[in-house]
Amino acid sequence: MKKDNSTFSYKRQLRLHLLKEISNPVIMETHGGKGKIFKACYNDFSGIVFEKEGEKADLLAIQRPNWFVYECNCLDAIEMGAGKGMGINFVDIDPYGDPWPVINTFFNCENYRPNILAMAVNDGLRLKLKMGGAWAVGSVQTAIKKYGNAEIGRRYKEICQETMIELANNNGYQLKRWTSYYCGYAKQITHYAAILYQR
Repeated sequence: MKKDNSTFSYKRQLRLHLLKEISNPVIMETHGGKGKIFKACYNDFSGIVFEKEGEKADLLAIQRPNWFVYECNCLDAIEMGAGKGMGINFVDIDPYGDPWPVINTFFNCENYRPNILAMAVNDGLRLKLKMGGAWAVGSVQTAIKKYGNAEIGRRYKEICQETMIELANNNGYQLKRWTSYYCGYAKQITHYAAILYQR
């Protein structure tokens, strides 16, 4: 599927608003790309970034000399606790596809437990779900059982919120604030942001 890059202004505004909710943000950017969102949002903060393409990772290292920059798969890095001593409290997840494996991995790792946690997500699943492909996506199998395959795409924002609440509750957090919307070509992209507090 061709990447939809038409939603950058929405991504930027979502993150700028979310940053205001966190004192002293320490960023984990799971998919660094070419560093465009860093320049727009994170230049004044410290953090850690993952990028599996070597050429892009090299550019990110030049772009942000005060950050930890890793050329790797973010799932592996999170599982190993990369950045666990940094006090990470703001996670930016932008995989151009299914974000839930990353979200699940982050929650399942005991190394990251800030009192207040912000998450900003760029979710590219909706087009596949609207086209009847939900059965092939492991992340939405519970939702299929609840709503049926035909309803997944239409109710995806609701499903995202329900899933985040469940993950939060299972890991000692409460969802305090939530926002979500569809955007991009054919409304195939879902953006959402969450503020979670430890119980």
